[in-house]
Amino acid sequence: MTVTLGTAAVEIDSVAVHFRSKKIDVTAIREVSLDVAPGEFVSIVGPSGCGKSTLLKLVSGLLKPSSGTVRLLGDPVTGPRHDIGYVFQRAALLEWRSARKNILLQAEMRGMSSVDAGKRADELIEMTGLTGFEDALPHELSGGMQQRVALCRALLHEPRVLLMDEPFGALDALTREQMNVELHRIWRETGTTVLLVTHSIAESVYLANRVVVMTARPGAVQEVIEVSLPEVRRYSETMARPEFSSTAAHIRSLLGAGGSDD
Repeated sequence: MTVTLGTAAVEIDSVAVHFRSKKIDVTAIREVSLDVAPGEFVSIVGPSGCGKSTLLKLVSGLLKPSSGTVRLLGDPVTGPRHDIGYVFQRAALLEWRSARKNILLQAEMRGMSSVDAGKRADELIEMTGLTGFEDALPHELSGGMQQRVALCRALLHEPRVLLMDEPFGALDALTREQMNVELHRIWRETGTTVLLVTHSIAESVYLANRVVVMTARPGAVQEVIEVSLPEVRRYSETMARPEFSSTAAHIRSLLGAGGSDD
């Protein structure tokens, strides 16, 4: 199934990935096609091992498809891309660097202007509610704050596309809700194209314009679901809306026992 919304920021065209070794051959994903529009927020859900994270690696250039093509901002992805942001499940902060210096590590790696990077870091720190914690070391920060630092680091160079692989999976339920609210607000303010992998049905619906539901391995696109919710979403009010409940129920029915309500 291919969905096209204008000029795509991300184009995945008939992509398959096969892993082969002396002992086993595995098809991770098969014939996946998807277009993501500039500024769109797309969530990807599916059973464990269905290739959700593999799709993000393809878009980032960390993995090459066995067949098919991937384009980012119109250009074929042939290797690691430096114009994306990537947020993982673990914040992976350097323990000896403060929150601000962890954010600025991105600038050092990319050779960005220290003045421009410093200004951008200060903007992101304020945007994510980290003001007052700039000099704190990672062990002095809560799990949610650590993930905010990781998000700032990924956004420092103002990527056109942000990839997020289960970024809140290790957080407690309340902190995860708070991070969902923050991420949705930041996305609306920045206009960045976002691809989010999650096991949480509620999270996928709350955050996204569309939800891609994948089948069990070998992963394929089972259905792409439009999310008909207001642009500005207050958490409790959104969860109580009938559109939210019906969309979540539909995704749950597609996933069966593999779905999660976390």
